[in-house]
Amino acid sequence: MESNSRIAIIQMRSGLDKAANLQRATDLIAEAVRQEAKFIALPETFNCLGTYAEMVEQAEDVPGDTTTALSELAKQYGVFIHCGSIFEKTDHSLRSFNTSVVLAPSGNIVATYRKIHLFDVNLPGNFSGCESRWVIAGDQIVAQETPFGKIGLSICYDLRFPELFRKLAAQGVQLTFVPSAFRMVTGAAHWEILLRSRAIENQAYLFAPNQWGEQSDGTINYGHSMVVNPWGEIIARADGESDSVLTVNINLLDLDKIRSELPALMHRRIDDN
Repeated sequence: MESNSRIAIIQMRSGLDKAANLQRATDLIAEAVRQEAKFIALPETFNCLGTYAEMVEQAEDVPGDTTTALSELAKQYGVFIHCGSIFEKTDHSLRSFNTSVVLAPSGNIVATYRKIHLFDVNLPGNFSGCESRWVIAGDQIVAQETPFGKIGLSICYDLRFPELFRKLAAQGVQLTFVPSAFRMVTGAAHWEILLRSRAIENQAYLFAPNQWGEQSDGTINYGHSMVVNPWGEIIARADGESDSVLTVNINLLDLDKIRSELPALMHRRIDDN
């Protein structure tokens, strides 16, 4: 395992044109490689972002066209690529999974996570949505060993459920990814607070690539993708108005030092169950 690693997160404004989204992601991945990143993470629904109905209509298999394209990029550049998430076909024609896939430099899929917590909310005057009408919830917590440390997977609304992140911490996760399409109103109020809290509580790095800008249905995403260290410090942050590549150096020795000097994870007295 490498104690020092260079990891990038990508902020995008995706739309309904999958070919255009994939080309933009390809360009941004190339920029991350130029910045010498060895692990690159995209935002939620990077390949197709619109209404739930539109995304389900364009859902695809895993493996499928999008993961195959990213697999080729992973092999070409010799890097790990986290796809953020895509809508994955299921046996139910009107519902999909919201699925993250992590690809190794070999091009092989090394981790797959299906979003557990679904975004069913009603904020009068701002946003109303029922993700569970269109998406089947996953039921598996996913942690995966990598050369950069043990990674934990989550997607967007999962961020509001600290028990998921605590279970990941109990499995030894050091780096947690939260690809998102976090809305403007909730993002401005809660995004930074929640990310910093999850990092502090679990003494882990948090990587949160987010969508930004207005979608085809008028919904506005917050942007402000960020990386937070295990002390709760924001070590990289994008604005809310542009595509961005944020590349950071992380050091697992710093993480070990924090966990050793402030061993909160060892002091827990409440059972994981």
